[in-house]
Amino acid sequence: MTKSKKPKRWRKWLIRGLLPAILLVVVSGCQTISFYSQALKGQYQIFAHQKPIDKLLADSKTPDRLKQRLELLLSLRTFADSDLRLPVDGHYRKYADVHRPYVVWNVEAAPEFSLEAKSWWYPLVGSLEYRGYFSKEAANKYASVLRKKGSDVYVGGVEAYSTLGWFKDPILNTFIFDTDAELAEIIFHELGHQRVFARGDTDFNEAFATTVGQEGARRWLLKKANQQALEDYQAQQKRTRDFVALIARTREKLEKLYGDERTPEGKLKASRNKPIADVNELRQRKKQIFADLQQDYLRLKQSWGGKAEYDEWFAAAINNAQLNSVAAYYDLVPGFERLLAINGGDLEKFYIESERLSKMPKKERQQWLRTLGNAIEAEKMSVQRR
Repeated sequence: MTKSKKPKRWRKWLIRGLLPAILLVVVSGCQTISFYSQALKGQYQIFAHQKPIDKLLADSKTPDRLKQRLELLLSLRTFADSDLRLPVDGHYRKYADVHRPYVVWNVEAAPEFSLEAKSWWYPLVGSLEYRGYFSKEAANKYASVLRKKGSDVYVGGVEAYSTLGWFKDPILNTFIFDTDAELAEIIFHELGHQRVFARGDTDFNEAFATTVGQEGARRWLLKKANQQALEDYQAQQKRTRDFVALIARTREKLEKLYGDERTPEGKLKASRNKPIADVNELRQRKKQIFADLQQDYLRLKQSWGGKAEYDEWFAAAINNAQLNSVAAYYDLVPGFERLLAINGGDLEKFYIESERLSKMPKKERQQWLRTLGNAIEAEKMSVQRR
């Protein structure tokens, strides 16, 4: 959520948990009131314009292309319920056109010389590492405030989001016309959030939903027996893994440069004692690492046969916050993939174990998943050396 458009692999990054806060909390402070007001207005506009899918399918004025996508959506709902054991309930029974390419824009931030992600606290869901706006202008305005304070800031468009069961989520024009596999992954990802959610743990929630979305899309393509579509999707998944690995290596270089420390749960935290005291030298070294990243991407792209789906991601000046946006979705994915394998691919057992983890203290579940993920990565490295 390819070419000149924003990579679909990254347009699905979501905003969560704002509505409970809007509806249940009285807030103070001009900026806070403004934030929740825009969120409430944006959500209201979506609900006010949504239409039942069955009526759209019966309406002769509905474009054939949209009808085809809506019919596909209904089949994905059925698969999610019967094969993936996801809580479909009344979700995705309505359609809304927001008349823009993204439904929200997420703002993420980090210090200039640290990969410690800035977090925002929301009632009921806890601290999350992004702030979502239904207006690009509003997101950019808030981003400029953070930049003036010296932060690295990233503003990314978002195709879809979940209200975590507080409302029945509609299908949106922002992602209904994605490829079949991408649409399947988005739907299963979103419904995954309905099944398991850990309060205040962005990395856990997004990695779990990412694992569910990808595994669900793979199983759906297998059931359709569309070998070419499955091979295309698997090739796309490999490019995603290559890209994530590239970002991870760059983050490791920056972590050493900044002298960041690791919290008990494995998160990065800024250190007061920088390995390099001179700010100008730090800035220059940081600039060189990002220049190296650009060159590494060009080589990676060449190995993909020129596939350009990440070109726009690299088009603007890259910063710490932008790298963090990738980490939030994929750092814990290897642990969840291993957990699924340990349970013999049985999704119900996987969900039960994931739910158990979500009830554990954040520190313990993060350590457990990272240890599990590191074990599977070590196995892969051992196989590659043979």
